[in-house]
Amino acid sequence: MSSSNNHSSFQLELVIASTNMHKVREFKTMLKPIAQFDLRSLHDFPDYVPPEETGDTFEENAKLKAEHAAKTLNKWVIADDSGLVVPALNGAPGVLSARYAGNDATDLENRKKLLDEIQYLMEEDRQAFFECAIALASPEGLKKCVKGTCEGVLLNQDRGGGGFGYDPLFIKHGYNKTFAELSESIKNRISHRRKALDKIALSLESLMST
Repeated sequence: MSSSNNHSSFQLELVIASTNMHKVREFKTMLKPIAQFDLRSLHDFPDYVPPEETGDTFEENAKLKAEHAAKTLNKWVIADDSGLVVPALNGAPGVLSARYAGNDATDLENRKKLLDEIQYLMEEDRQAFFECAIALASPEGLKKCVKGTCEGVLLNQDRGGGGFGYDPLFIKHGYNKTFAELSESIKNRISHRRKALDKIALSLESLMST
């Protein structure tokens, strides 16, 4: 370890293993109060090629992404894999959430496919939840992996211009607005990503003190 560790202004570099601008922004906003990291994302490492997401679960993919980036970039890395799970569709879109309508599908195309799938479902069968797995890894390997979920119901049409992914279709239980209609600060307080991040916060804080 370099002697700069003893420096009061030392900031540990932490890479958010994502190129998704929305996700990176959410992470940066949520991580700010936890610890003073020097936050990077995969946009800062244009030559890095992420691994294929071959896991069957969000946790497997999060671990895969975190360990691969940490080892390749020789940095501390936080990675998430998250998506929407609709029990009435046997758990789809699930780990395929980002590419539900095809490998290069847009958010809009993915939502359109989902709407086609759920259009004949009764409201009680449109129950769904977002799940987020977050993994923390160092160049030596995986340190921790946690999971957060957020339950709600799906609408049969888009509502709201904020958020990303399936946000315009999802209303969390106890709310009357979709994730795309809620302000960013409210969404970031109640989301699946926030719940997972809360579970890993202590590990992140202890990094700063080592």
